[in-house]
Amino acid sequence: MPDIGSRKMKLILSLGSNIGDKENNIRRAVALINDKVGSVVKMSSLYRSEPVGFVSDNRFVNVVVEVCTKLPVYRVLKVTQKIEKALGRTQKSKNGVYRDRIIDIDIIFYSNYSTRSSKLTVPHPHFREREFVMMPLLEINPQYKH
Repeated sequence: MPDIGSRKMKLILSLGSNIGDKENNIRRAVALINDKVGSVVKMSSLYRSEPVGFVSDNRFVNVVVEVCTKLPVYRVLKVTQKIEKALGRTQKSKNGVYRDRIIDIDIIFYSNYSTRSSKLTVPHPHFREREFVMMPLLEINPQYKH
């Protein structure tokens, strides 16, 4: 874990919602991220996508945001999980079993930091395969290279 001290780190989050008022769920989550994680400095357009990894009649609304944060990455994980719960998410996906959800917040990048543990893998292990992450990521960062 990098010792960031008071340094600000560049954080990329992917958000998705496929039940309820999806666009409002995204807006509320972004506002809470801005309040509790760090300054949201860029936000992509809203993208619509089909569910990936499970069958549902509910399409997703997705965005990618860039956040400037002083929080360590595991604290970001804890805070984003609290935001999900505050917005009504009752259970996380486990062992590749996905469900409809009010809000999902994934850590895609945390500056140049990488980790792989049972709780968190950064960079996100599947981001390259997911158009609903790559399209908004390239919108906010057209020069993206990883």
